Amino acid sequence: MPNGDKLRPKSTREHLLSIYGYITGIKKDMKHMHEGIHDLGGKIDKIYWVVLGTVGAVSLLLLEKVIDKGLF
Repeated sequence: MPNGDKLRPKSTREHLLSIYGYITGIKKDMKHMHEGIHDLGGKIDKIYWVVLGTVGAVSLLLLEKVIDKGLF
């Protein structure tokens, strides 16, 4: 257990309750992490679209320069 030597269960019942509490805490941490990952995914999507738009705009500007030079 993460508490180390602080608390030692004296019976099987106490040991099972301790494990149950530990697992419940892990489930809460996992739920919190899951929500954080979804929030981060939304931010990454926004950054992706900004980068994609920027690359598209730069490519259009370069294409316009090439067409103005008369290479096509």
